[in-house]
Amino acid sequence: MTDGQASIRHLTARFLRMLSLTLEELAAVRDAFGRAEYAGLTARAGALERETDALEREIEDACLAAFAGPLTAEELAFHLMVFRSLTNLERVGDYAFGVARDLEALAPRTRSATLQDVLPLVDLLMGMLERLAYAFAERDVQAAREVMRLDEEEVDALYEQMLRASLTRLHERPHDTEVALMAQRMARSLERLGDHLVNVAERLEVLVSRVPTGDLTEASGGTSASP
Repeated sequence: MTDGQASIRHLTARFLRMLSLTLEELAAVRDAFGRAEYAGLTARAGALERETDALEREIEDACLAAFAGPLTAEELAFHLMVFRSLTNLERVGDYAFGVARDLEALAPRTRSATLQDVLPLVDLLMGMLERLAYAFAERDVQAAREVMRLDEEEVDALYEQMLRASLTRLHERPHDTEVALMAQRMARSLERLGDHLVNVAERLEVLVSRVPTGDLTEASGGTSASP
């Protein structure tokens, strides 16, 4: 195994872990809904976010080390895709943390309907994260395109629906201005989270389309994720 192949195998595992951490943040939000218990949500998401930040630095250092050594064109393309996607995944984690923080702050002061507007979007984004992880692990271009489709056809529609619901409640209960504005901020954070997932999916689509799938799949060591 060459150094480049070893680096691909290592980075594949660490990149998937970074995606998994964001999935855990959103799962914490969903679980808080299920229990109707929001205390401690910010602390839980914050711990995951700190791990994400540390992992981002680790992956960045690994990419820079790989760039300093000999890489084939295919290996270089993979490392560039990962390196350029780090900012997106870091922002994904930031947005997930922001939603968790706002939800914990909002929960004691609002009716359940305002919170329930968030749940379908959270569920959809969790599905997108799972598809993206599968696409990355298996170098599956169709799964990457499914992430893009879900964002364009479903996330944007749910975002608009959530905004309309928030504005309606603001009109009906003008004294709840702070709650309505925070709900809008949560909606915007979730919508932007989806945009960053799409950015990663687009890079992955380009990578897989240009590089023979076997070259990258073999180098990754057969890492797999559930579809």
